[in-house]
Amino acid sequence: MKICVLVKSVPEAGVTKRINPSTGRLERGGETRDNPFDTHAIEAAMQLKEGGELQVDEIVAVTMGPEAAAKALRKAVSLGADRSIHLSDEALAGSDVNGTGYALARVLATESPDLVLLGQQSDDGECYTIGAVVADHLQMPSLTQVIKIDVEGGALRCERQAEYGYDTVSIPLPAVISVGDAINEPRYPSLKAIMGAKKKPLETKSAADAGIEADRVGYDHARAHCAEFAEPPAKAAGQIIEDEDTSETVEKIVAWLDERKLLA
Repeated sequence: MKICVLVKSVPEAGVTKRINPSTGRLERGGETRDNPFDTHAIEAAMQLKEGGELQVDEIVAVTMGPEAAAKALRKAVSLGADRSIHLSDEALAGSDVNGTGYALARVLATESPDLVLLGQQSDDGECYTIGAVVADHLQMPSLTQVIKIDVEGGALRCERQAEYGYDTVSIPLPAVISVGDAINEPRYPSLKAIMGAKKKPLETKSAADAGIEADRVGYDHARAHCAEFAEPPAKAAGQIIEDEDTSETVEKIVAWLDERKLLA
């Protein structure tokens, strides 16, 4: 059995995210990190492999992005993936969710996975839908927000979060599953694993290598474009009350609260 895990490189948490008004695309300069939600998908794959109920022969990490995106793949293999695939091509830049899902599905199709796992969302786009798009292109059943996976014969019994509570669903393989961050606590890679990750196979593919049709990816062929941008309104400076006279300070605070009808 082969499990493919989709991972993504995203801007560091402390980096202010901005849209470039001339391109309509997120500026991705500066430091990047692996998408934290994807580590839960890698951990889920490792637990299935180590659980012994499924014969998992290989875990393959897959990403799409520029050269810097390889950082996410190195993290994935340090956490247990056996090898990785990097889809990187300037023709893919600016792809929307539909184009990205299609491109990733083309790469996955060459691997013929029995199970595709990914995090519930990316830390930058937060669209929550890439798993469903990939599943549609691969013609596989799909589940989202999965917080528990059990092996049940030749299928997986999954518990997923829903607006009204929880669903328990049996899904046959092959399948695409987006896992929620409540599914597990990802392990930390050991120093040995981090060093060993540099020796694990990393295959780089272009759009042509994956058989991706040029008119279905990239900014010019995206079905959705951002049109207008505006900076969020600046926050007014807060009022600082110096504690020189405690009684006077309390009166000012009470008056401030009363003015805004915040007192019961």
